[in-house]
Amino acid sequence: MTSDLLAPLDLAFWNIESAEHPMHLGALGVFSAHSPTAGAHAADLLAARAAAVPGLRMRIRDVWQPLSFGGATREPAPDFDPLDHVRLHAPTADFHADAGRLMERPLERGRPPWEAHVLPGEDGVSFAVLFKFHHALADGLRALTLAAAILDPMDLPARKPRPEEPSKGFFPDVRKLPGLVRGAVSDVGRALDIGASVALSTVGVRSSAALTAEPSGTRRTAGVVIDLDDVHRVRKAQGGTVNDVLIAVVAGALRRWLDERGDGSDGVAPRALIPVSKRRPRTAHPQGNRLSGYLIRLPVDDPDPLARLDTVRTAMDRNKDAGPNRGAGAVALLADHVPALGHRLGGPLVSQAARLWFDILVTSVPLPSLGLKLGGNPVTHVFPFAPLARGQSLAIAVSTYRGHVHYGLVADAEAVPDLDVLARALTEEVETLITACEA
Repeated sequence: MTSDLLAPLDLAFWNIESAEHPMHLGALGVFSAHSPTAGAHAADLLAARAAAVPGLRMRIRDVWQPLSFGGATREPAPDFDPLDHVRLHAPTADFHADAGRLMERPLERGRPPWEAHVLPGEDGVSFAVLFKFHHALADGLRALTLAAAILDPMDLPARKPRPEEPSKGFFPDVRKLPGLVRGAVSDVGRALDIGASVALSTVGVRSSAALTAEPSGTRRTAGVVIDLDDVHRVRKAQGGTVNDVLIAVVAGALRRWLDERGDGSDGVAPRALIPVSKRRPRTAHPQGNRLSGYLIRLPVDDPDPLARLDTVRTAMDRNKDAGPNRGAGAVALLADHVPALGHRLGGPLVSQAARLWFDILVTSVPLPSLGLKLGGNPVTHVFPFAPLARGQSLAIAVSTYRGHVHYGLVADAEAVPDLDVLARALTEEVETLITACEA
């Protein structure tokens, strides 16, 4: 494989990372084990298969070439050893307790930035694998593709062949410069639009101190599983989409959590960033983040669960009508117009500005509907984990897998010692919505 310059957004993720706020994605897969040694066998399989996956051999290396000064490339690591990335741990009684501690640790930047941690269960009938991928190496969709490549093969539809894209190299095609200049000029209006929206989004913000935290570098995770049929019952009764219901569940759970911990939910309407992928799985280039987002106020202060759902649905419809290229949530698109050196020098400043832009991340991670297995052991649950932005204490990721919705919660462990209370509140909010729909 040849080297590729990191796309602007990938470079941004690479440069905003700090020891207290690592920029890796995570996914905790829980497997039903056929034998007490299934975890150890799974670790051996992962290491053996990783050696044959080109995308897992890619490291990120800084470059200082003209016109790419301050950039970085994704290139094959000459000394790649899968055993540096796949680790078998001692048996545990609590997968999430171990996952939280492992999510704290930044990935080593000198080698391919990913890890797979195998956690055998003390019960002997289950084990878990925590996958970690740096956001500069892969977004949620790409991370899923890389993880699936080292799980058991699945009977997927054949992909249509796509011609190889030539390496862009370090120098742009001079013949394309006039078009690039015209494109940059036409984007100025959109950039101003987005900037104005960001400024307006901070006006009259009423969030909660529980959602902000000075970085401690610690992490805690939790997982919640709800029945997808229950979500569909609410959607069919009230309209909107499954995603609308899942976001409304988060709003209601945050209300319960804030009230129970004594912080109070009156007047609280935190800004939630809802990432939107701008690339298609089968047609887009497999590498490079292409993200925008929607920004909405979560109606945490509204005591009526159905009114909260209606508010979320209206806000999401408004964002969809405007499209993912405009509005405060589309800030990520501006990364394309910042030179490489700007990302390198401005990364620390951008990371500190996250709390001015949004209060909590609520993201959806796609999963295949087919059953995932490792060594013949089936996956029973998959909990996705998002990176935690500087100054924020909580991030929520959601995946749907084989008839169930999995919420993956990541929090600053010192700021949110009661993450289990929020996890319980998510389940209670689904029950509340169902009751309200049937009333």
